[in-house]
Amino acid sequence: MIFKEHVRWEFLKPEEFLVRLAAAPVVYLPMGLCEPHGHVAPFGLDTIKADWLCDEAAARFGGIVAPTMAYHTHETGYHAPWLREVMGDINPRLCALPPHIVLETLLYQFRAFRNAGFRAAVVISGHHGSQEDLRMVAEAFASEFPIQHFVRTDPELVAGEFTGDHAGRYELSQLLAIRPDLVSLDRAHRVESDPLWRFAQNPDVLEASAEEGRAILKASLDAIGSAVNGFAMPAEEPGFIAMEHLEPLWQRILRRQDKWKTKSP
Repeated sequence: MIFKEHVRWEFLKPEEFLVRLAAAPVVYLPMGLCEPHGHVAPFGLDTIKADWLCDEAAARFGGIVAPTMAYHTHETGYHAPWLREVMGDINPRLCALPPHIVLETLLYQFRAFRNAGFRAAVVISGHHGSQEDLRMVAEAFASEFPIQHFVRTDPELVAGEFTGDHAGRYELSQLLAIRPDLVSLDRAHRVESDPLWRFAQNPDVLEASAEEGRAILKASLDAIGSAVNGFAMPAEEPGFIAMEHLEPLWQRILRRQDKWKTKSP
């Protein structure tokens, strides 16, 4: 039996972790969310996309994939009126957290990454709309504790080549390429007749194809690969950062809440 080499932090033993770290001190953080994706797709589509991209990137370009962060921002910022528009009064069954919890968690994840010996971090979010705040946290951390970073949502990876959407042609094409067993395109007609209404489903979902999904994923990986290859990582070992050293930095970020996109209407 042939075993695929593990790239996930949670699956690696110390020896294998250190080998991968020495070869490429890059960590990938997949970020996603459980939220409605129409009748045709599972709640966790955002997470599935991010996991696949990070796993594949680590396998191709080296590095280690951090444990997935599968809770994200929603119900605030522009997401709040959008949710009302596509869901009405129907329970969306989503896994949302307030922005301050997500952003502070990300800050402390960067601390964990540097303390583990990583010199670069790639954050890929399958959930679009909070990327500017995620980048704000990455930049704030790196200004105090240098680490190379690349923070993008998946539609940003293919900007100019493909147009992102929600539970439509773009997203479902990716899922058809990654996990076709989780797609039920025969349920697309339920948008008007089902008691759950459209359930955030895009009207062009039947235009999705695995072929287009593979093209989107290839372009996404090319963008990640370019970022990883462009990292200028110092040779010296990063020093240890105590938890209390991040508190003043988090307080500075908190004082800029009026600039957070996740809180703006």
